[in-house]
Amino acid sequence: MDVNSPIATGLSALVVEGVTDGGDVVVVTARTRQDAVPCPVHGTPTAKVHGYYGRMVADVPVDGSPVVVRVRVRRLVCPVLGCRRQTFRERIAGLLERHQRRTVRLAGQISQVARELCGRAAARLAGLLAVPVSRSTALRHLRRLPVPQQAVPQVIGVDDFALRRRHRYATIITDAETGRRVAVLPDREAATLESWLREHGSGVEVVCRDGSATYAQAVRRALPGAVQVSAQGACVLMRRDE
Repeated sequence: MDVNSPIATGLSALVVEGVTDGGDVVVVTARTRQDAVPCPVHGTPTAKVHGYYGRMVADVPVDGSPVVVRVRVRRLVCPVLGCRRQTFRERIAGLLERHQRRTVRLAGQISQVARELCGRAAARLAGLLAVPVSRSTALRHLRRLPVPQQAVPQVIGVDDFALRRRHRYATIITDAETGRRVAVLPDREAATLESWLREHGSGVEVVCRDGSATYAQAVRRALPGAVQVSAQGACVLMRRDE
C-alpha cells in the first residue's frame, strides 16, 4: 500500500499496511514507525519495545464513507536506570491525542463546525458529512477550542441580557462599530464591570451603554476619561457618520 495514496493522506506519521472498503466504512490498518521516541520523564530517546497495543480511531471521511484507523502502537522501555516510568506508550503528535477516539484533524473539523453552528445544527451537518456526532459531543469539542486573544477596541458597547428572565442576568461587552463580542461577564454588577474595565479597558475611549446607573458608575470609576454615550445616542451618531 502506497502511503502517498489519497486514503493515506494525512496519516504520514504512520506506516499504512492495508485499506479495506467494507461498504459502510473504510478501515485503514496501520502501525507506528520504528523511530526512537524520547522518554516523557528524562527525554532520552529509545526504540526498545516492551510490547504493543492497539487503538481504533475515527478519521475524516473519504468519498462520503466514514474512515476508521486501526493503529498498532508501541510501549517502549526507558533506557535510564531508575526511571520512575520504566515503560511508556509512544505518542503520535499531530495525529492522535491521549484518550481520544478521533484523529486530531477530524476533531478539528468537528470543532470548526460546532463553532459556526453550535450544538444541534452542528450535529445535523456533521451527520450529512459522514461524521455522526451527538449534540453533546459537538458542544464538548466547541468548549475545547482556545479563546482567541483579541484587542479591546476603542469604542465598546455594554449591555445586559437575561440568562433566566427575572432571576439571573449577565453583561455583554461588544465592539460598538462591528458588533463583535469582546467579553461576557457573569452578572450585571458595577463591581464586576469596573474590575474588567480596569484590567482590559486601558485603550477604551468611548462606552456606549443603556440607561443603567450601575454601568455609568462603573465606567466613571474605572475610566474617568472615557466618553459615555447612551445606546440611543450611539445610533444617532452612527446614522450621522453614514
